[in-house]
Amino acid sequence: MKSVTLKDVAKAAGVSYATVSRALSGSPQIGSETRERIIKLCDEMGYTTNYVARSMVMKKTDLIGLVVPSIDNQFMSELAYYAEMSARAHGYNIMLCNSGPDLKQEKTVVKLLLGRQVDGILIVPQGPKTYENIRAYTDQVPTVFLSENLRDQPQSYVAADNSRGTYIGTKYLYELGHRSILYFGRRHSTTHQLRAEGYMKACQELGLRQRFFNSEFSRSSINNGYQLAKELFSQPIDYTAVFASTDSNALGILKAADEMHIDIPGHLSLIGFDNIPSTALPRIELTTIEQPKRDMAVQAVDMLRDKIENGTQGYVHQILLPSLVKRGTCRALDAVV
Repeated sequence: MKSVTLKDVAKAAGVSYATVSRALSGSPQIGSETRERIIKLCDEMGYTTNYVARSMVMKKTDLIGLVVPSIDNQFMSELAYYAEMSARAHGYNIMLCNSGPDLKQEKTVVKLLLGRQVDGILIVPQGPKTYENIRAYTDQVPTVFLSENLRDQPQSYVAADNSRGTYIGTKYLYELGHRSILYFGRRHSTTHQLRAEGYMKACQELGLRQRFFNSEFSRSSINNGYQLAKELFSQPIDYTAVFASTDSNALGILKAADEMHIDIPGHLSLIGFDNIPSTALPRIELTTIEQPKRDMAVQAVDMLRDKIENGTQGYVHQILLPSLVKRGTCRALDAVV
């Protein structure tokens, strides 16, 4: 099938090629009635801009690559949504790539984006090894990392203060009377280590014993949290609250608790981290730590645009504050234990 070209539109409109081109570019040399007639005709004929040809002339694709480990993760999908909305508002389109399940695939999609001549890349990294794994490629294009705190790495990133989030949540449980709080789902990524550090700091300040139930899974999901929770609940429950490292893990805990007739929050209080959309649903109403996902995405896009449009060099580490969202899965104890 033959694509509709500007020449085809010009012939149908009875005007020159240059007139059609000016009409579509918004040139003031074309009257409003002519412009509207040409645009309407383009729609009727199915004309679409040849962005490949346009980018060869302009040396710019207006395309941003967005790499996430797993788009089926609610936190990732929400982050991607806000990134796309922000990019679109500034005239950029998003090319979304899943980097899961490993570092090899992550490198593959970054190479794909470079081959597509994207103007810049936003990347939610697989983990702490991502930076070195793709450094040879990210040095070639403006890049901003999103969500993962790279600490002292010389690369721009936007992340939430994960340590602060778990510190706030642990203190909230303490204020409700909980003195035995188990941290659930700690993994080896920098983000998860920071979350564990916030929990440990609060425990140290409050005189609480640190208790962990770690995860060997490579990523968080409801099913992984469910499998871990079944293992956890097969042992004696000698704690009054669980702090789940992610909302996905917390939802898995809720599922396992329901199957094993463990009442939350009657028998056990539960708090999550991320504030993904499903946590606010009736019968879930999970108390959680809110990552400012919209602000994170908007600031990451702005940071990337500054690199693309102004050629800004160097790097920026932007850390945003989380907040506590109180819902129905935590209860105050009748007496301090």
